[in-house]
Amino acid sequence: MSPFKWLVWLAVAAAGAIAFGIVALARDEPVSAPYMIIAAVCTYAIAYRFYSRFIATRVFNLDDRNTTPAFRFNDGRDFVPTNRWVVFGHHFAAIAGPGPLIGPILAAQFGYLPGTIWILAGVVLAGAVQDFVILCASLRRGGRSLAKMAKDYLGPVGALAGTLAILFIMIILIAVLGLVVVNALAESPWGLFTVGMTVPIALLMGVVMRGGHGRQVWVATAIGLALLLAALVAGRWVSTHPALGPAWTLERVPLAWLVIVYGMAASVLPVWLLLAPRDYLSTFVKLGTIFLLAIGILAVRPELRLPPITQFANGTGPIFGGSVFPFCFITIACGAISGFHALIASGTTPKLLRRETDARMIGYGAMLLESLVAIMAMVAAASLPPGQYFAINTNRSLEWITQQGFPVTAPEMQELAVRVGEKTLQARTGGAPCLAVGMAEIFSQFLGGGMVAGLWYHFAIMFEALFILTTLDAGTRVGRYLLQDALQRMAPRLAATSWGPNILTSSVFVAAWGYFVIAGVIDPHGGIRALWPLFGIANQLLAVTALVIATTILLRTGKKRFAWVTGIPTAWILAVTMTAGIEYIFHPDPRIGFLARAAAISSGEIPVEAATRGVQVFNARLDAVMAGIFLALVATVVISALLEWWRILSGRRPLEPDDPGLFSAGAAGSGGAFGEVPRSAGGGRCC
Repeated sequence: MSPFKWLVWLAVAAAGAIAFGIVALARDEPVSAPYMIIAAVCTYAIAYRFYSRFIATRVFNLDDRNTTPAFRFNDGRDFVPTNRWVVFGHHFAAIAGPGPLIGPILAAQFGYLPGTIWILAGVVLAGAVQDFVILCASLRRGGRSLAKMAKDYLGPVGALAGTLAILFIMIILIAVLGLVVVNALAESPWGLFTVGMTVPIALLMGVVMRGGHGRQVWVATAIGLALLLAALVAGRWVSTHPALGPAWTLERVPLAWLVIVYGMAASVLPVWLLLAPRDYLSTFVKLGTIFLLAIGILAVRPELRLPPITQFANGTGPIFGGSVFPFCFITIACGAISGFHALIASGTTPKLLRRETDARMIGYGAMLLESLVAIMAMVAAASLPPGQYFAINTNRSLEWITQQGFPVTAPEMQELAVRVGEKTLQARTGGAPCLAVGMAEIFSQFLGGGMVAGLWYHFAIMFEALFILTTLDAGTRVGRYLLQDALQRMAPRLAATSWGPNILTSSVFVAAWGYFVIAGVIDPHGGIRALWPLFGIANQLLAVTALVIATTILLRTGKKRFAWVTGIPTAWILAVTMTAGIEYIFHPDPRIGFLARAAAISSGEIPVEAATRGVQVFNARLDAVMAGIFLALVATVVISALLEWWRILSGRRPLEPDDPGLFSAGAAGSGGAFGEVPRSAGGGRCC
């Protein structure tokens, strides 16, 4: 690198250090939000230029002369060589779910500083590393799923525990995503119409850009963006139309069935027809909104009104119980690291890449972009008056919030609700309404003024629903891959990519998460809603599983000098999740411990309606059981991996070259859809 380029990168590093220093150390006066954006962008630029390049060139030696699974197993349905920008759009849309939007909003109760530090440090050293390494490992192994790589490298016990952990966690994660989508779009004709129109638009785009080459992609992009803009504008008109408005206003139960049907369609239809073009199209909305929000922050320069660290960092917060460690790192999941991403990076994405070197931009780069989304969400929350922030996100009284040092009044909250077109904003818990208010406040100051705050608020709600739905559809398809991998020992034909096995396994997986969605919709006190506290810990435990598998692959392929790349984040995430899991089960505070909460409800210490007391006690105990199962399964995976590492380092397990040619013996559709599994300890193992 030339001296001039070194000077440029030194200037970027200095700018980022100064901006981060201001964000972290300022105490006597409010900090301007653009400093947080500058610190984040400079961090991402340096990490992508240097650290991701190190992984690409030194750890994996990515080479475009290697044939990718998309070409070797091209079947026109799952394995399809696709334009890298389309793949980037699909991958980003699939991984960017509710985590980077909701997590930072909730974690802001600790102040903006702890969450910001975790978002930036976590993504550079853990989240983007996990996504990139798992994608490269899958590319070199015929597009193998995470569950199949667990079978290949962790031994029979670790493989069984890993597969069960992945499947159970996936069902819960996708069920929660489905329920969030239902809650966001229920009785919202504008949001439902706009999101619904993305399906036929995506089908049209898929037909136009079949093959993924230059002109078709750009023509399809232009058509899709024009129609999407028309859908956004028409959505508001539909919502006010006397006939169309009621027609597009659905209750939660029928909407839940629609979400289930959509998940089924996205799983079985050819990836080029619906999933890839819809996620590609959704990415334009996501990126357009995020970059517009970034421009708005730089133009409006809102102040960060929340303190850097609040008094609730000690665990007394009103939004959720628990101290900064470990619950800040569990609450902010996808913005820093997310195990779900490993399923996408070993699911749909490696089956679409045309070149190995594209994995760097898609694996590492897309995660950095998602982290920027989390930073934007933190800014949106921290720029609100603290009293308003806590009034929206908790059910505590305004008097209690004022007594904590965050003054807020009823007329103030009523005025805010009227401005964004809502009846009330008090106790609108969950994070999504708070994010929408924060975005609307910034957008209205930047574009249109206070008269259009309501328009921006409802646009933000639609934007959040679109964000989450693209994760649900890709996750369902990945779940089908995982189920096929898990069942093929008993029924090898299920591993084929023909219509019959795809429909059968998709039906089973969709029925599993769909059951919990319907249960949560019908019973507001039960179903999957009771499992929401497990969302973060399940996601991070899945990240532990992925990082352990990645470390094992590095050791097995003779790259022990690079094992620290995944080994260090593995140790940190394992410590965080195990601590959180144990506290969730056994902590004596009913706001944290599931068993303590069950006892408090049963004894009447926590007042609840008599009719729901039994259900709530059962749900709290069910949370404890599920957390215990997750911890036990992941602990089994870690112990199996440690034993495997000892065998490798002691020479008892032979090394294997990291050569894609080893995994090209099987052909897609021939019964061995993912190729032969590498030989282990001198013997062959079936897939």
